[in-house]
Amino acid sequence: MEKYTGRFLLTGLFLLLTGISILAQSVKGYNLGDAVADFNLKNIDGLSVSLSNYRDKKGLIVVFTSNHCPFSKAYEERLISLDRNFAGQGYPVLAVMANDPEAYNEDSFENMKARAQTKNYPYPYVMDEAQSIARAFGATRLPEVYVLKQNAGQFILEYKGAIDDNPQDADSVQRRYVYEAVSGLLADKPVQSPITKPIGCGIKWK
Repeated sequence: MEKYTGRFLLTGLFLLLTGISILAQSVKGYNLGDAVADFNLKNIDGLSVSLSNYRDKKGLIVVFTSNHCPFSKAYEERLISLDRNFAGQGYPVLAVMANDPEAYNEDSFENMKARAQTKNYPYPYVMDEAQSIARAFGATRLPEVYVLKQNAGQFILEYKGAIDDNPQDADSVQRRYVYEAVSGLLADKPVQSPITKPIGCGIKWK
């Protein structure tokens, strides 16, 4: 009996480790310097948004976010500020709702529209309904930011991670990672901190 019990335990451990390995691969995402594949997602105005829409821009600030997450709410004004600072300089914000709306009804498409209208988002707010874009990027947190630089029609990943170093208190921020990254790129300088740890809600996968 102990022999069979040991086999079952080993089999279970193998399946668990295999599952963890597959999950890790599924959210590995893009590395710095990678070209990001084009995508097509539905905006709150009903129109589709893709990377090809931004070919006339210098780059793009892609942020995976949601309605319900307290961290996402805490960063709303800072995202709006980033767009107001950099959209005119060629680096607009694109917000992507990456959560499973069935887990949180607050993240439904209708509630996305209501939230964007209430907060007067100056940028598109698109839904990653299949969560395939979040997986492709390797996003795991909300909010999580990816700064892309356009180069001959391709969008190259230059920064990924947190918006800044203080999600709780905007007035106490010491490092504005995304602001620093985009400012550096606009000045043709390398990003000083190209990878930081995003802090926020875990994405609720389907």
